[in-house]
Amino acid sequence: MILMSLVSRTNASIEKRFRGLFRANILLPIAGFAGVIVVWWLIALFRQEMMPTPPEALLKNLDSILHPFAYRGPGDIGLGWLLLASLRRVCIGFLLGAVVAIPVGIWIGLSRYAWLALNPLIQVFKPVSPLVWLPIALAIFNAAEPSAIFVIFITSLWSTIINTAEGVRNVPKEYLEVAQVLEMPRWKQLTKVILPATLPYIFTGLRISMGIAWLVIVAVEMLTGGVGIGFFVWDEWNRLNVSAVFLAIFVIGLTGLILDYALATLQAIVTRRPTRS
Repeated sequence: MILMSLVSRTNASIEKRFRGLFRANILLPIAGFAGVIVVWWLIALFRQEMMPTPPEALLKNLDSILHPFAYRGPGDIGLGWLLLASLRRVCIGFLLGAVVAIPVGIWIGLSRYAWLALNPLIQVFKPVSPLVWLPIALAIFNAAEPSAIFVIFITSLWSTIINTAEGVRNVPKEYLEVAQVLEMPRWKQLTKVILPATLPYIFTGLRISMGIAWLVIVAVEMLTGGVGIGFFVWDEWNRLNVSAVFLAIFVIGLTGLILDYALATLQAIVTRRPTRS
């Protein structure tokens, strides 16, 4: 009888916990999205001449959703190909930025003279809108593709540099003292002590940089044209196809979420610590 009572209580506790997790992780996000759709629907009812309702937008975009990698000619490319083109530009610019920003951030964190020399430049250039760099890039490269990558590269620098330098400065002094007692060479201190302790800060900077880079590529492609999700948005707006713009908003947001989740997963694997995504 006592055993049955304990089993019943355990089952009730598990069921209660499951309901709580289901509500927090599934029902509440669904409620949030439902609220946005309701607001969209209400606005569409008052602006019927321009704004489609959610069902209308779904029906108009059904072919694009079902055939994302269709290719029917230069002017009719599937949304999947456009997304891949934008992702390629972002990944190239982001990786180039990371290759430069991480060593520079470590250098600034370790050297007071480097900090004094470079910090004013970072503070001056950091608030500059990434799109301001686009005319400079076009003047240098005279082509849209390398110019877009250059803007992403510049965009990816500042958050990663600042967070990396902050991580280096926050390495516990006890770690460095132990390394000195063990007479570790400088390169070994860097690879065995400083870099592992700085990794969470580095990944935080990388995740911020990736978010900004994905935000910027859409605006850059609107201005430079060519093949990409940003040009798709601008082209569909010129055609007054607002339904396709709503589809692009959803695809851009979902892709940004996946990119951040991928970096968070990589961070958890490298640092062996759970992360918040």
